[in-house]
Amino acid sequence: MAERRDVVIIGAGAAGMMCAIEAGKRGRSVLVLDHARAPGEKIRISGGGRCNFTNLHAGPKNFLSANPHFCKSALARYGPHDFLDLVERHGIAWHEKTLGQLFCDQSSRQIVAMLLAEMKAAGVALRLSTPVAAVGHDGSVFRVETEAGVVETASLVIATGGKSIPKMGATGFAYRIAEQFGLTVLETRAGLVPLTLDPATLSAHEGLPGVAVDVAVRHGRTEFREAMLFTHRGLSGPAILQISSYWREGEEIALSIRPDVDFAALLAQARRQNGRQAVQTVLSEHVPKALAQRLVADLGIGGSLAEQPAARIEALVRRFRDWRLRPPGSEGYRTAEVTLGGVDTAALDSRSMEARAVPGLYFIGEAVDVTGWLGGYNFQWAWASGHAAGQVA
Repeated sequence: MAERRDVVIIGAGAAGMMCAIEAGKRGRSVLVLDHARAPGEKIRISGGGRCNFTNLHAGPKNFLSANPHFCKSALARYGPHDFLDLVERHGIAWHEKTLGQLFCDQSSRQIVAMLLAEMKAAGVALRLSTPVAAVGHDGSVFRVETEAGVVETASLVIATGGKSIPKMGATGFAYRIAEQFGLTVLETRAGLVPLTLDPATLSAHEGLPGVAVDVAVRHGRTEFREAMLFTHRGLSGPAILQISSYWREGEEIALSIRPDVDFAALLAQARRQNGRQAVQTVLSEHVPKALAQRLVADLGIGGSLAEQPAARIEALVRRFRDWRLRPPGSEGYRTAEVTLGGVDTAALDSRSMEARAVPGLYFIGEAVDVTGWLGGYNFQWAWASGHAAGQVA
């Protein structure tokens, strides 16, 4: 005989646990299933182990979607300060790092423990190491088949995330369920991911892996100003991760190194004051020495500053202000923080996250075609979408 529950949530991540808490508070009988051995694994590893659990500035402008308006309802009804109130009620110390990013002072495990405590208080049942073999629907109830047996429910919430970081068990389960029930799944690709460079360009960057510098990186009309890191495979760092969500394979990006520095004026002044010094000596006061050396060598600049023709100095300044690169690819889902695309929002009710054509079926979190910027935005979408579904499931 099948077990009966009011709500079954597949996925014990950020969105799934938040949904379970809200549904449980309403007196619903809630069961959360996950194939993993521990809940909230993405929470645990996030933010260098301190969890960038939200962003004070989170709003629709910080999210990518085929329908940029879809996220407005959920975000308006459960914002960053709502989650921050929950964090403070549990006595978790936090700090704002930069750009509105909030982190735990101690450990991301505190956020997981907080959510588990809230689930327990709401009477939610959690079963880990329980893969779902199949999902069926007879027109009135959903049947969720697991090795431990069958669970029947009127409300089924899919909160299994996307394909990013497969070593942690990420799969395309949510997309398969969506397609099974006739929902459209938009093209998925890795987001917030390091970009790779071709062998020739990597060779030209010899000596730079491990070097970080502040940049403004542009793709079309989109620009981010944060740190960039040279790697053995290409480029990484917050600025690159951000722009990767807008970029496509083989497209060009433009870098402005230290956009706060007027290199033309800097070099002109240095030339007047002490033209005998090397160009890289002047540059090394504002960028890492290895980068200064590499850029000077790339342009064939040798000798003192006073010996450089105007055209060569102009070329150097252009390299700092408008360095064009065409990454052939990215590191893919292996290191991507999120998955772009997913369940088409046109198939969902933005107030409840319920599938319009399949009453009782909900999709939340990363599985949906709503992807945030780096910096706590994707967790805020998880909390907001989970809260929205939890109010009605």
